[in-house]
Amino acid sequence: MKSCRLLCCLLLVVLYCLPLSSNAGPLPAEAELAQVLERVQSAAAGTRSLSSEFVQEKHLAIFSESLLSRGRFFYRQPDHLRWELLTPVVSGFVLRGQQGERWNSLSQDTSSFLIDRDPIMGIIAQQLLAWAKVDIVWLKNHYRIQLLSKQPVRLQLFPLDQGEAGFVEQLQILFATDSSHVERVEMHEAGGDKTLLHFTDIQINRPLPADAFQAPEIQ
Repeated sequence: MKSCRLLCCLLLVVLYCLPLSSNAGPLPAEAELAQVLERVQSAAAGTRSLSSEFVQEKHLAIFSESLLSRGRFFYRQPDHLRWELLTPVVSGFVLRGQQGERWNSLSQDTSSFLIDRDPIMGIIAQQLLAWAKVDIVWLKNHYRIQLLSKQPVRLQLFPLDQGEAGFVEQLQILFATDSSHVERVEMHEAGGDKTLLHFTDIQINRPLPADAFQAPEIQ
């Protein structure tokens, strides 16, 4: 009888000392994703301005070679953007809140726009702002997100909007090692084409050019 009581006491001690199962194993996928998204949003919270160079590679399914272009990108919180291709043709746009200007040196054209009246520019501007400020709420409302890697953070996004899903199959986003900004974007199109964006010389919270958000003079 005493031996049985002793055995029961030892069993209770062992069970008490064991870690709870929820802490012993890996986090569920959804909890792990939420934890990573919170980390990247927190890392980017202090970004007031951002500038970078970028290389854009366009891979067409019908060609073996890629099409290369180079450009630059400026952001100032909360809603100022400049996205500009410098080669092979100078073109781009600036956004100041709800209004902006776009230009193209090939057509020698400069025009103004309002994003609430120009759906295409609205979508482009929202995408770029979301990545610049790492707006996780906006991204979760527009994409189903999967975690591909924790360090560095790499995400895979599938469009929830059927219109966008008709031409964008998925996006893959690679963050810097400190999670403060995006370093690479891959866009896989439904037809098999692919666009890669590589961001380089990234400057955070550094002074921007005085004319960063002004359209250039088209020569």
